Amino acid sequence: MQLTVLRGRGEECAAIRHLLGVLPTGGGGALLIQGEPGSGRTALVDYAHRHAEGCTVLAGTGLREEAGLPYAGLQRLLDPVLERADELPEQQRRVLLRALTGAGCPAHRRLALSLAVLGLLTSTARERPLLCTVDDVDQGDQPTADVLAFVARRLRRSRVAVLLTTAADVPLDGMARHRLRPLDDRDSLALLTDRLAGRPPAPSVAAALGAAAGGNPQALVDLAGVLTPGQCRGEEPVPETPPADGGLGRAYRARLDRLPADTRRVLLLAALDEDGEPGTLLRAARIAGTAVEALAPAELAGLVRVEPHRVTFPQPLVRTVVRAAAPLAERRAAHLLLARVLDGAGHRLRRAGHLAAAAQGPDPALAAELEQAAAESGAAATAASAALQRAAELSDDPARAAARLVAAARYAWSAGRAHRTRLLLGGLPAAVDATVAGRAGLLRGELELRAGHPRSALTTLLAAADTLTAPDTASTGTDTGRAAPDNAWTAMGRGRAATVASTAAGADQAGADGAGSGDRALALGALVRAGEAACFAGDQYRYAEVARRAELLRRPGDPPATELLSAYVAGTAATLRGDHEQAGPALRRAVVLGGQLTGPALTPGALTCAASAGLLVAVDGAAHRLAARAVELARERGELSALPRALELRASAEYWLGRHDAAMDSSREGLRIARDTGQDNWAGVHLGMLAVLAAVRADRETALHRIREIGEDAGAHSRPRALAQWALAVLDLVDNRPAAAAARLAALACPGTGRGQVLVLVMATPYLVEAAAAVADRPAAGAALAVFDRWASSTASPSRRALSARCHGLLAPRGSAEAEQEFRTALRLHPTAAGAFERARTELLLGRELRRSRRPRAAREHLHAAREAFTLLGAGVWADQATTELRAAGESVGPPEESVARLLTGQQLRIAQLVAEGATNREVAARMFLSTRTVDHHLRNIFHRLNIRSRTELARALS
Repeated sequence: MQLTVLRGRGEECAAIRHLLGVLPTGGGGALLIQGEPGSGRTALVDYAHRHAEGCTVLAGTGLREEAGLPYAGLQRLLDPVLERADELPEQQRRVLLRALTGAGCPAHRRLALSLAVLGLLTSTARERPLLCTVDDVDQGDQPTADVLAFVARRLRRSRVAVLLTTAADVPLDGMARHRLRPLDDRDSLALLTDRLAGRPPAPSVAAALGAAAGGNPQALVDLAGVLTPGQCRGEEPVPETPPADGGLGRAYRARLDRLPADTRRVLLLAALDEDGEPGTLLRAARIAGTAVEALAPAELAGLVRVEPHRVTFPQPLVRTVVRAAAPLAERRAAHLLLARVLDGAGHRLRRAGHLAAAAQGPDPALAAELEQAAAESGAAATAASAALQRAAELSDDPARAAARLVAAARYAWSAGRAHRTRLLLGGLPAAVDATVAGRAGLLRGELELRAGHPRSALTTLLAAADTLTAPDTASTGTDTGRAAPDNAWTAMGRGRAATVASTAAGADQAGADGAGSGDRALALGALVRAGEAACFAGDQYRYAEVARRAELLRRPGDPPATELLSAYVAGTAATLRGDHEQAGPALRRAVVLGGQLTGPALTPGALTCAASAGLLVAVDGAAHRLAARAVELARERGELSALPRALELRASAEYWLGRHDAAMDSSREGLRIARDTGQDNWAGVHLGMLAVLAAVRADRETALHRIREIGEDAGAHSRPRALAQWALAVLDLVDNRPAAAAARLAALACPGTGRGQVLVLVMATPYLVEAAAAVADRPAAGAALAVFDRWASSTASPSRRALSARCHGLLAPRGSAEAEQEFRTALRLHPTAAGAFERARTELLLGRELRRSRRPRAAREHLHAAREAFTLLGAGVWADQATTELRAAGESVGPPEESVARLLTGQQLRIAQLVAEGATNREVAARMFLSTRTVDHHLRNIFHRLNIRSRTELARALS
């Protein structure tokens, strides 16, 4: 690799600079760099050459062609300085020249030869320091490597440095060794930006390319070299593997060409059988007249890794190169051979896949077998998608082919492969069956919602709902043409295989309700997503249209999952228009139904609807349980595309529960998965939530960093932009700029028109009221608080009512009994088991109110409580504000003592307190909405940090 900047290799570059820096003073040494092809070994050698100013440089490279010629590599390396051999002792000189002229070296003379090479190098270094480098030392002859290793171990107090590189884990001991690690996401993005003339690719593109390259620098360079402008912008699917004819592909092809014929034959079988089961390979190799042991040369070459239970390719590109290098006839024969040995019921999909790969031309029976196997085998979504795509190619009926292609796209989307999903949908013919068109529209709309333009998604999803409920949908096409869509989509409703493609909540119910009601359930799912699109884009006023259409689809006696969708849409619409009396029963019904779902109806999509309903009626514990179950279920079933939304809802529930650390963990995970699955819009949502959580902790640097990551592409009224404005407003409050904070928050939405981010404004209302009260802007605060009050009073949530009371205390006349009463009401309502941060904020605001009312003694009690709570939570800036107020109240306050609070995170401290009170791990888990395993993990860390061994010692430490 020839790169100006070596991304992700800072540690190795520093080691090289140190090696060269001490050479002039006799600090000789050696360095061995090990890494796979393309990892940057040669680039590091070049880096050493560029930094070897004032040094003599001897450079060599191990050549596979000379591996059988003893000392051939040593001869090429030492040739420029061989004239100095006359300075060696006569015996060493003769041994050296004999070896380098091809006469060899007897075993009993190898020590003399090694000492001769060491003497020659140290003699050369007397005039100028000497750098000796050998790239790919493992590729050349072994005697040369042995001599260089001997020399490298004896360079102390010399002016000679040796730098060796190797791809294999060779036994060259006694020198510092650096193993080149894959590049992380940041360095991968930087390298891609370097190769694309300083224009960074879209985040989803960078994530996809990073995954395709596996952190290999040369793979990233090769991928960047074949990208089209549309691929860079994320408008076209990006390559899933580096190009086989790129630099890395050529390096692996060269290794492959040097392997024995039997090794290449077994390697092809391994490359075609992606499951990697050794038993299958063993049987196939035996039938082919060879054995799996033939893979040994490929394993030594670093092409394949043979483990007890799996055969893997460390670099996925190798699999592609092996397949591409084999002639078509050999590939077809290998597929047929693998199909022959995969004769058990548990291998149905794999067998059908190999037969399909070997098929020549349409094969309706094989296409049907692929479809059925994908539906019934419980295969991973990626494998099912590939099977259905191949089934579509083998179909002789265009209607069946189109239905199978849409089902393949649904599986691809479920697996988080957004680009592949677009590619499959793009392969649909213009004229398709109405049912297939509706399902394709639903999927396109969801793609637009998660990763495109939400306003376009709204239009697409409404049209899909209309198509799915059109009178002629159920009878469109011939009977045989209808079989494929029904099989493909109802399979998604059975066990794990159905929900594998169930990102749209209604799609999950298709199999449970039957074909006719399934289309209606799909239409409801499309409307749920349309409502999400309206809310995301800040067009909540359009939710009324969504609700009207959903009401037309409601039927008496609907199955639970279908009723849940109807209730959720109706309740959300009522909430957005401020009709909480009607919204409450519908949303609570959705929560109850979500908790009762079983069998095929229990899907991540349905659970996220129920969790969202729970947040709207402020049943935070139930919402958190539902969202957590949705996350768990999506992970179990491999439904990666469902995770960002489920994690968003879990983070929101954790925010309301006062579990800010947990909310940050959820949002960080959601951000990572959203980027990995190409869901740019939901990456923005998680970035916005992380910015808010950082701002609430007064962590300005982190909050601003997250806001910058959102970028300028988010729409002016989108949810990520609104969350960013909320975060900036909190920072304004922290910096005592209430006017700026109030202006930002008041601009989030206009509740009367339904434009803007109404729900975000409701969440941020306590901060808006605090900011407006500080600048005596009562109208702005009053209008927002009226909306918040109507919502809070319709719930049974003490935390919402506490915030409402606090807001009224801020707006009451200063020093009045009304203000104090409202603050004390808020303190009484704040839950003791959760919401410690908001309670501390109320204590601070009440203390400030009492201090400004010239009641310093009464103020100090609350300010002390606030300061202590903020300290325990690690909210240093807020603790400083409480300290400032205490001093203003006449109390001399020093820095807080070093305590348990300094050693534990806020979540760990709360767990420690509960355990010290006598709670069991299971009881702690139930009270904090955590798993018992998570509590066990935190408790071990608590014991370690406090250097204690028992619960008794923990109680003593907290007393």
